[in-house]
Amino acid sequence: MRRPRFIGSEIYRAEPFGGHHPLAIPRVSTVMDLARVLGWLPGAVYITSPRARPAALMGFHTPDYLQALLTAEAEGVVDEPTRLTYGLGTLSNPVHPLMYRRPATSAGGAMLAAEMVRGGGVVHVPGAGTHHAMAGRANGFCYLNDVVLALLHLRRLGLRRLAYVDIDAHHCDGVQAGLGGDRDMLLISVHEDGRWPFTGALEDDGGGNALNLPVPRGFNDSEMAHVRDRLILPALEAFRPEAIVLQCGADAVLEDPLSRLALSNGAHLAVVKAVQGMTDRLIVTGGGGYNPWSVARCWTGVWATLNGFDVPERLPPEAVALMDALVWPRRAAGRNPPKAWFETLLDAPRAGVVRPEVETGVAVLRDRIAGMV
Repeated sequence: MRRPRFIGSEIYRAEPFGGHHPLAIPRVSTVMDLARVLGWLPGAVYITSPRARPAALMGFHTPDYLQALLTAEAEGVVDEPTRLTYGLGTLSNPVHPLMYRRPATSAGGAMLAAEMVRGGGVVHVPGAGTHHAMAGRANGFCYLNDVVLALLHLRRLGLRRLAYVDIDAHHCDGVQAGLGGDRDMLLISVHEDGRWPFTGALEDDGGGNALNLPVPRGFNDSEMAHVRDRLILPALEAFRPEAIVLQCGADAVLEDPLSRLALSNGAHLAVVKAVQGMTDRLIVTGGGGYNPWSVARCWTGVWATLNGFDVPERLPPEAVALMDALVWPRRAAGRNPPKAWFETLLDAPRAGVVRPEVETGVAVLRDRIAGMV
């Protein structure tokens, strides 16, 4: 099998969101730079993402919504009916100069990844993972749902049984809304209980093909290992998908400001490694993540894991300088970040007790697996 490929774009260097928006931080561009400094991203494996055209996006999104998105980008403003109908021009999904082109690039990358893994392979697309967007509406910082577009494209390419695993701190409401009820599509989501969008309850089976595990605050590495080994891997083994899309949002890591989970990035990487061992066709996306250091360290670690690279105990000077140059305005943690954030890539393990509510949730969902295959 060929080496894993990385799909990125220079468009991610632009910071079009307003200063108070959680996405007003560098994310994918830092991963690209850090991986290059470490010698992990030679030109032979880096692919520049294409921008998906409206005709391709209509594989999931409605024509009227796409037109509203294009018009909003061109005019730089939306009227009240557009805001109410399409969710554009809100605090979460503001009007900005790249509001169509940037997500269309992420979607183009995700759909290209589907084509690249059709015959076998691994592709990392950290700019993708926008799992909240609905077919006809922006939602939760997401203008287009590149995850759904990638899965539907895999289907068009002839792959029937597909699995989607989501370890973002927030439930994948847009993916479930778009693909719920498709019995050849397994959806697994591990997300914080009581966190926006307040969907994905334990009893919510998404029309028969979803395993939703809401987890408590303080969710730790030991609990994620339990979920990985007792739920995610057995479900994938029973379902036997032809391809897997793994959404690896970095907002479940302890340092993220928009969740109250307590994982190390090592817990994420262990899931990536385990899922990679379950398939010959794997797409790994990014997703949430609102601390510039924890996002860069997590997703660069994902790339290292997919390739089997040895991670140095301490980053070399060029990498330290790159991380030291990051800024996180209007956040107290950004004024005096811990040295580990810019001198290392891997967190120390954050083990703990596996609490009864985690064990119970896993047991409930394990009982459903047999009826889903």
